[in-house]
Amino acid sequence: MMVSKEDNNYIYFWVGKNIKKYRKLKGLTQNELAQKCNLSKGYISDIENNTFKTFSLNTLYLIAKNLDVHIRQLFDDLP
Repeated sequence: MMVSKEDNNYIYFWVGKNIKKYRKLKGLTQNELAQKCNLSKGYISDIENNTFKTFSLNTLYLIAKNLDVHIRQLFDDLP
């Protein structure tokens, strides 16, 4: 599913896709990432699966840190 840049949910779509991409590259399950971040598995799932929840920059920083990526990478458009 593609989301238009004009859509208010555009950033949530890409951040979720990037979190999923980097989580899988790291070989982590949603549950493992959630535990590392002290978040619920459902919260990680919601972020990754276009259940456009809002989340804080602090949450993104925590996720990026636990995925060993720079937070900026979570905002990159996927090919």
